[in-house]
Amino acid sequence: MALQTLKTLCNYVGNQATAASEEYLEVTSPHDGNTIAMVPLSTAEDVDVAVTSAKAAFGAWSGLTFKARSAYLLKLYVELQAHAEELAELVVLEHGKNMAEARGDVAKGLETLEYALSLPQLTQGRVAYVSNGVQCRDERVALGVVGGIVPFNFPFMVPFWTIPIALGMGNTYVLKPSEKVPMTMTRVAELASQVLPPGVLNIVHGDAKCAQALVEHAGVRAIAFVGTSMVAEQIYKRATELGKRVLALGGAKNHLVALPDCDVEMTAQDVVNSFAGCAGERCMAASVLLVVGEQPELVERIVAKARALEPGSDGARAMGPVIDDAAVTRITLSIARAESEGAELLLDGRSEPSFAERRARGGFWIGPSVIRHTASTDSALHDEIFGPVLSILHCPTFDAALEVENANCYGNAACVYTQSGAHAEYFTQRFEASMIGVNVGVPVPREPFSFGGMHRSKFGSCDITGDAAIEFFSFRRKITTKWSMATEKSWMN
Repeated sequence: MALQTLKTLCNYVGNQATAASEEYLEVTSPHDGNTIAMVPLSTAEDVDVAVTSAKAAFGAWSGLTFKARSAYLLKLYVELQAHAEELAELVVLEHGKNMAEARGDVAKGLETLEYALSLPQLTQGRVAYVSNGVQCRDERVALGVVGGIVPFNFPFMVPFWTIPIALGMGNTYVLKPSEKVPMTMTRVAELASQVLPPGVLNIVHGDAKCAQALVEHAGVRAIAFVGTSMVAEQIYKRATELGKRVLALGGAKNHLVALPDCDVEMTAQDVVNSFAGCAGERCMAASVLLVVGEQPELVERIVAKARALEPGSDGARAMGPVIDDAAVTRITLSIARAESEGAELLLDGRSEPSFAERRARGGFWIGPSVIRHTASTDSALHDEIFGPVLSILHCPTFDAALEVENANCYGNAACVYTQSGAHAEYFTQRFEASMIGVNVGVPVPREPFSFGGMHRSKFGSCDITGDAAIEFFSFRRKITTKWSMATEKSWMN
């Protein structure tokens, strides 16, 4: 699609581009800071139009069989797959990911859609005689209109954590994409309008006021949110006060533990991929590396591999920009604070020449940083920086490393690097995290396993993908049946 057609974006309601509020916000490309689109800041009235559309479509959509809805989702999959490269290019443009990461963003989102195609087989209810002449059965029933509020860091994948399963279960959907990256999902809405019935998937653009209107709308039965822990907790409390079902995923501070027997080369590469991939803007990124013992060779290789990264969108060593100038400022201040607290900068991304040169030309570029700490109280070991920054802390024993990880207020991900199955088991059974890796620094579960953290990384009882999403986006209807005995004899009795 030509970029000029996306310059002024619209909401998508009932399969139509719909004018919204007259107030607009500039969308900038992280590569150079230039304006690439104008996104509307939808009002509560705009949200109401979208919810009304979704509500009107719910009866017919939920009345279809699982098989019939899956047929629509298959058409959507084919349409999106045919435009996967175009969608990846939009992700690069508006978010800043390198091309390989952007293609991965789209591919991972499509994986959830693939999983949803199996819902006719995955959602079969149970039937059993529970007493003499008494039969029980259960069946899954859609909730109604559901809302999704998503962050900027994965413009395609995170919306598709929820959209396919929510629709496949018979719900209709209103999505508020991040106002920082609205173009990808606008294009998705255009493509979806060619294959889905009107009102099944609706897009409203906007900021926090739009999100609040969606959460508080009386016609919305459930809310799925991904973002910071502070906002996740606020949305969880407000939505539950209003009697809605809500799942809100928050932030993270993920710990990797390198044991003395780890494969040094593999570990070094995986650690760099984890903390610097996607410019560190993902809730599964490594934040802290706990090195058991000294292991100078491991630390040296991590620094060397991180230093070899280059600003750009293509190539094996390419690292993209962060989302905006506010992110650059936040990351820069975090590094400066670590330095003032006495930490040692093994690699300072603020002054890496190639990244500094790109930043001087415009755009939101900052190189990878590696910080070695001696005090476990240092701020960078606890604050979610959400950028390409790795903190290293040396620990004398296994249990000392676990004590640091367990004290973390979040509970999203953790990983141990080792060649010992016994050591791996020791850590996996003691980490205070919900998604755990062994020699995998970004341990994202794949379907049918579900994605979600614990503690302050998640507010709500279900996970957001896989079989847990089936549970979240439906309720179980239980039917108990008893028939009176026939009073006349016939060939049937």
